[in-house]
Amino acid sequence: MTNTPRLACPNRRFRADVLSGLSLPQKRLSAKYFYDAAGSRLFDEITELEEYYPTRTELGIMTAHATEMAARCGPRCLLIELGAGSLTKVRLLLDRLDRPAGYAPVDVSGEHLRAAATALAADYPALDVAPVVADFTSPFDLPPVSAARRVVYFPGSTIGNFDPHEADALLRRVARMVGSGGGLLLGVDLRKDPAVLERAYNDAAGVTAAFNHNLLVRINRELGTDFDPAMFRHRAFYNHELSRIEMHLVSTTAQRVRVGSAAFDFRAGESIHTENSYKYAVPEFAARAAACGLRLDETWTDDQNYFAVLYLTAR
Repeated sequence: MTNTPRLACPNRRFRADVLSGLSLPQKRLSAKYFYDAAGSRLFDEITELEEYYPTRTELGIMTAHATEMAARCGPRCLLIELGAGSLTKVRLLLDRLDRPAGYAPVDVSGEHLRAAATALAADYPALDVAPVVADFTSPFDLPPVSAARRVVYFPGSTIGNFDPHEADALLRRVARMVGSGGGLLLGVDLRKDPAVLERAYNDAAGVTAAFNHNLLVRINRELGTDFDPAMFRHRAFYNHELSRIEMHLVSTTAQRVRVGSAAFDFRAGESIHTENSYKYAVPEFAARAAACGLRLDETWTDDQNYFAVLYLTAR
C-alpha cells in the first residue's frame, strides 16, 4: 500500500462505488477510500514500520540525490505534488530548488492537506504554497503561477496502485499537464524477493491489517452499512503472474452485509479485493512511459535496487 489518491467525496459517489464493487464476481473496494482521518494516521504509522521499506528507501535516495533532482527540475519551476499527504519528502527537494515559482500540493483529503500546507508555508515563508484539494485521477485546475517549467512530483510508488491501463492514462495526463519540456519526478517500487514484499504488507504489529479493516469502519460510519470488521481477516500476497502485491479482506464465515436496501452474501473464505501494488523493472516502466509521451532521462536507485526515483521529460 502506498499513498494512493485520497478521496473525501459526497456519500452518493462513495455509495455508488461500494455498491458496484460489491456486485462484482470478485468483490472489490477502491483503495482511494482508505484515507479518512483514521486511515491517514494509520498509513503514516505504516511508513515508519521496520518491515515497510519503501518510505525509508525512497527517503535515502532523495537525501543522497536531491541536488541532482533539483537540477533536473531547473530554475523557477512550479512543483506540483500529486497525493501530497503529509508533505515530508518534498522538503528535501524544496531545500535545493533554484528560486521555485511555487509549490502546489494536490490531495483530496482537504483538512489533512491544508494543515500540512500551513505548516510547510511557515517553514518556507518565501515560497508560494498553493494547496489544491482535488482527486488527481480527474482533471483539476492548477494555481495561476508564472513559471519557467512545470514539474510533477509523484513519490511513494503510488503509481503502482493503478492497474496498467489506469497508470498509462495518468502518465498521459501528467504529460499534458506539464507540457513539452516539463518534467515528472516519480517514485517506483521495483521487483524483488517476494518474501521482502509480503513482509512489508503483513507487518508483525498488525498496523497494515488495521489500515485495511478501517475501510470497513469508514463504510459503516459514512454509509450506514453493517459490516462486522472482526469477521474479516487481512490478507496480502504477491501475485507472481501480474507482478503485484494484492490486499484482500477475507470473510471468516458465511455472512450477509447490507448496504441500504442491497444485501451481499459472503461465503466463508470469500474476499474483498482492496488494493493492488504493482512492481516494475525500470526498462519496462521506461517503455510504458515513452508510449505515454514521457522520456526517461535519469534514474536513481538504492544499493539493494529495491526502489527507484525517475526523472522523465514530456515530449
